[in-house]
Amino acid sequence: MAAQLFSTSELSPRAVLTGILIGALLTPCNIYSGLKIGWSFNMSILALLLGYAAWSAAGRLLGSRPWQQKESNISQTTASAAASIISGDLVAPIPAHALLSGETLASAPMIAWVFSVSFLGIWVAWYLRPLLIESGQLRFPAGMATLETLQDIFAHGREAARRIAVLTGAAAAAAGLKVADLVFTLPRWTPSAVLGQFTFALEPSLLLLGFGGIIGLRVGLSLLLGALLAFGMIAPRLVSSGAVAIPADGGWFGALVEWLLWPGVSLIVCASLASFIAQALAAFAASGAGRGARRRGLPADWRRPAPALALLAATGVSIWLQHALFAIPLGIALLAVPFALLLAGVAARVVGDTGIPPIGAIGKVSQLGFGIAAPGQAITNLMTANVAGGAAGQCADLLNDLRAGRGIGASPARQIVAQCFGVLIGSIVGVLAYRALIPDPQMLISAEWPAPAVATWKAVAETMADGLGAVPADARLAMLLAGAIGITIGLAEASAPEAWRRWLPSPVAVGLAFVIPASISIVMFVGAALAALAARLAPDPARRFTVTVAAGLVAGESIAGVVAALMSMAG
Repeated sequence: MAAQLFSTSELSPRAVLTGILIGALLTPCNIYSGLKIGWSFNMSILALLLGYAAWSAAGRLLGSRPWQQKESNISQTTASAAASIISGDLVAPIPAHALLSGETLASAPMIAWVFSVSFLGIWVAWYLRPLLIESGQLRFPAGMATLETLQDIFAHGREAARRIAVLTGAAAAAAGLKVADLVFTLPRWTPSAVLGQFTFALEPSLLLLGFGGIIGLRVGLSLLLGALLAFGMIAPRLVSSGAVAIPADGGWFGALVEWLLWPGVSLIVCASLASFIAQALAAFAASGAGRGARRRGLPADWRRPAPALALLAATGVSIWLQHALFAIPLGIALLAVPFALLLAGVAARVVGDTGIPPIGAIGKVSQLGFGIAAPGQAITNLMTANVAGGAAGQCADLLNDLRAGRGIGASPARQIVAQCFGVLIGSIVGVLAYRALIPDPQMLISAEWPAPAVATWKAVAETMADGLGAVPADARLAMLLAGAIGITIGLAEASAPEAWRRWLPSPVAVGLAFVIPASISIVMFVGAALAALAARLAPDPARRFTVTVAAGLVAGESIAGVVAALMSMAG
């Protein structure tokens, strides 16, 4: 049976190896961007283009066997699985744990933890696939975008060549600017010295410009709004009133964000939960997948013994590591797994409808749940919630890949094998990249490494452990007000017609702007505005190349930043 999984036209050694190498290249990019701005990039399309480019060149220069469409799908599945290892929360609960406990996990235990959480998500996706893809007929927008690109580059070779050229040029420009900044410390333009102290500046970062082009104008405007509220209106009042004391070394951002993160986190959490619960209720009310499965009997995939054994093994390893690494009581550790399975299923349903993985909301639901189950235990709160968030992220990534594979008749079992290879290499490379970039966790939640997801998870864990006593007294009113606003907008996002929804500010983006420097929000807004202008003036080129340009900018700067960190360690 195992031998039948491997095929020279699909799960070939070169397809898996290509995916492993591309995944090893792209994983540090998402670690870098996650620690910088709290967001990551879906690497499926970028991985497709890189694999196609490599084997097209090999065919011309070395006369190698033509690169097959299904091999390309396996390669991107492996690479995207590696890059999505960020959902194992190397940029959120793990560094938050280090800040709260004062202890950093060694590399080997950290790799084992990240792998186990992601491995659990793979087998959740296996059991959800018949319901959500086969019977549910959900679109999975990110998977469909990957499928369309896959079909396009194999049908029109010239289109692939154009996209690869654009990708290469964008990556080279972003890497060049990053190197110039590292060598010469390029100036940050700011309207005045006073505004500069409140982090209003233009960052010389094409990565931020690329992310801005992806997020859309609504989110870009929301980031700008949040920056103006947080650092333009609230922060000056905090300084003038003495509510925030600026340290002698002039670290304005660090001092301000200790206060601002509370209303920002409250806005993010309350809006995410309100929208998530409303979406989940609507999704399950509208879904007849479960009833259909009962009428037809269990899907064939559910009756296979190997996936059941793999899910059981993933469950056992997850429970054991929770107890062994974080001293979580076995009863609570056991509870984390069914909680993860339930929330991963809900998140997958939302991803299938909207294309947006609600991983942040999943984490907050988990933290609130375990705040009730294990009150006063911040570390338990963090790491049990990590199981649900990490499993949900890897589950969503695989379901998108399975949706793309279904469009070309790919084997789901072979994609599962590819995903396992990707998770393994992503766990190893991701941990090494994280440790290279952040040798000391005290570097985090700073102007250099804002790490907004770390700040959010840490703040929620502290609140769950200590109650509102963890919040500065003068920030509590702002926190309650932000929470009420977040719930209102979150419910409106979930229930309002699409024509109205686009006029609502994104509460998650507004809240995020409270915990990152205003300069980051400004440049991302500029990127969103440029992408919107391009879409209006040249719709077809914008549709074909916006994501490609953005991918190149993100990859180029991230890789340059990671290489610089490695060189610094070596020196």
